[in-house]
Amino acid sequence: MKHFKTNTNRRQWMALTAAACAAWGMEAQAQSAWPTKPVTLIVPFPAGGGTDAFARPFSAQFAKQTGKTLIIDNRGGAGGNLGAGVAAKAAPDGYTLFMGAVHHSIAPSMYPKLDYDLERDFVPLTMIAMVPQVLVVNPKKVSGDFKSFLADVRKNPGKFNYGSAGGGTSHHMAGELFKLQTNTFITHIPYRGAGPALQDLMGGNVDMVFDGLGSSAQHIKSGRLKALMVSGTKRNAAFPDVPCAAELGLPDYTVSTWYGLWAPKGTPADVQAHILEEVKKVSTGEELKVAWANNGADFPAMTSAQFATFVHNEIKRWASVVKASGAKLD
Repeated sequence: MKHFKTNTNRRQWMALTAAACAAWGMEAQAQSAWPTKPVTLIVPFPAGGGTDAFARPFSAQFAKQTGKTLIIDNRGGAGGNLGAGVAAKAAPDGYTLFMGAVHHSIAPSMYPKLDYDLERDFVPLTMIAMVPQVLVVNPKKVSGDFKSFLADVRKNPGKFNYGSAGGGTSHHMAGELFKLQTNTFITHIPYRGAGPALQDLMGGNVDMVFDGLGSSAQHIKSGRLKALMVSGTKRNAAFPDVPCAAELGLPDYTVSTWYGLWAPKGTPADVQAHILEEVKKVSTGEELKVAWANNGADFPAMTSAQFATFVHNEIKRWASVVKASGAKLD
């Protein structure tokens, strides 16, 4: 009887071991074949904003390339921090990714408490796009150029306002930096994303918006918005007629909006490698190159390590700008 039990136990143990190995093999195969099912991309702003403007063409090309859907999940609110908090708690299996932006490197200096830590709770994968900030106005209300507009703003302190994608976003900080460098007083009006802010600008409800060029590009081309200035020291190739800040007497007004891709912490290294491989294929495709060029954007090729260093430096840079400007959440 004892001999029978021993053989039975041995057979049971061998069966369990075989099942475990098979399960492990299936899991390993699933990881190596990523993606085997639709992937969710959390975009922490409403549709119509800059992040969304780059996420959607990226999603379309990803689907063409992999045969799997990249589902855009817009989670706007709290200057992009609500969606970031949701993404940080997602399963680290490669099937929920996060498309954050420069705003998330500013947030630690602006918000006393966040539901996530950008450097602790995420794996930085790579940058997706970078565009300069642009000062846009409603052409029905502003007929002159940048210099005449600035003169009007200076003559009427407190009369003008600017809309942003929310407190602590790059739109907000671009406005505060502008006020510092032009010695002007403009009231900040935060929205739940760049899309709603731009809609109100086109509707005549706010006077100006400091926006990432990606979300304003199509409105500028259609004539619904008028670009007065792009940040930085050179004109943007997609809008060569728009003067840059340096030639308008603001050599230190350099504000770029960038968008990056993260995965929740704990995402397996081999899955990260597959994600980066697919991102590289998508980003070097001709269709996406054209889409980025039309939006005045660059695709800075960065390794995960380079992107991590870049984000770390951005967090430190914006902390100093927040302190110098005295910017507060409205």
